Order: sequence, then C-alpha cells, then structure tokens
Amino acid sequence: MKELTTIPAHTGHVTSVLFSPDGTTLVSAGMDKPVKVWAVPRWKMLRSFEAHEKRVNALALSPDGEILATGSTDTTVRLWAFASGELLCTLGGHKRTVAGLAASSDARLLASASYDATVRLWSLPSGEALSTLEGHPKNVTAVAFSPDGTTLASSGLGSAILLRSFLSAELMHRLEGHEVAVGSLAFSPDGRYLASIGYEQTAKLWSTEDWTVVRSLDLGARPGFLALAPDNRTLAVGMEYKVIL
Repeated sequence: MKELTTIPAHTGHVTSVLFSPDGTTLVSAGMDKPVKVWAVPRWKMLRSFEAHEKRVNALALSPDGEILATGSTDTTVRLWAFASGELLCTLGGHKRTVAGLAASSDARLLASASYDATVRLWSLPSGEALSTLEGHPKNVTAVAFSPDGTTLASSGLGSAILLRSFLSAELMHRLEGHEVAVGSLAFSPDGRYLASIGYEQTAKLWSTEDWTVVRSLDLGARPGFLALAPDNRTLAVGMEYKVIL
C-alpha cells in the first residue's frame, strides 16, 4: 500500500475520520475540537468549524451524505447539514462522554454510544429522541447497524457484544469471547459478518447467520479501530503507528 500524502490536520490526537459516500470529501476530528472537511484527491481543506466545547470523539455521516453527526466529551451529539455546515440541532440526554456514533443504512436513525453505559437512538433528520438502551456494565464505546436494517450491535468496557433488534430494540444475543473490553465493531457490507476487536489483542469475525466465531486473529498489540472493505475480502485494523490488512 503506497502512502499518498500526509495531512497536518489537527494539533491534537485525531479521534475519527470518514469519507463521504461519493468519495469526494474526507472529514476529520480530534482532541483539538475542530471538525475539518477536505477535498479528495487534492486534500485541500474546504472548511473547519468548532463543533463542540470539548474534544470530538466520533463522527457519522448519513448514507445519503446529507447529515453529519458529531459526538463529544461535552456529552452532546450535534447534527449538521453536511453540504453547508449549518448546525441543525444539539441532542442532549447522555450524562457522560459520547464515544461512538452510527447511522442506519436507510438514513433514518442515528445511534450514539456513551460512557454513561447507554446507547441512545435518535430520528434523522429531526434529532427526536426515540429510546435509551441499557445492558452494558460500564462505558459503551462502539455501535454499528447491520446493512439490512435488522440488527444493532454495541460494545465497550466488559467482554460482551450486545445485539438488538433494529426495530424493537429487544436484546437478541450476547456475544462472549473477548476479554476486558471490545473497542470497535463493523459489519461487512454484505451483512454476512460482524468484525470486532478486543483489548486482549485479538480481532474476531462472527457469522451473522448463527453468531459463531469463524476467524480469530492474534494482533500482537492493542488495536484501536477496524473497517471492512466493500468487497468483503479485506479487514483493516488500526494499530499504534500502523494499519494491519
């Protein structure tokens, strides 16, 4: 893999990056609070804005590319019109840091994960609060929607990954296999697999047909995040100073 360029984007630790659905822009956030939007492939900054009073930990962009969600240590989630950068609304309700965000494939729902041990569901684009989901013992740091709109996965401190019905929020499964904490989750684009990484330095690939582990990879170091490629053939795991494919 050839390095294209290095962007001096932030003055503090970069906490989240994502590409727009059409691949023309990159969004980045970090501990220095600004959210920045970059043109691809020129890597020119299009705009920068102070999204929150404290650090921005999570980003999510609706699949239609219209709404950008930001989550912060200030306990709030904010919704922005992605094209203009206009603030649409501020979502309050979490009592501690918002650490993870995910938008549903139909662009109608947003899930937020928080250190207050809850996951909250919000309506897009109105920001209406729909439900608060409990069940994790401590910090929730990751949340993901399945592509077919049937399953919501969440994880954090504690060994379990919780799987809920997308519509009813009913708890369907508890996946055990990691230790201490599960830091990141991602469904494969075809919905056949759920990938997870744990603090015990392993990545696991779960079959969504019967929720058994089909692969377990020893990473050799504590990972930070993961992503599955659109072709369902490549898993990327972010580590300190490197990315493992």
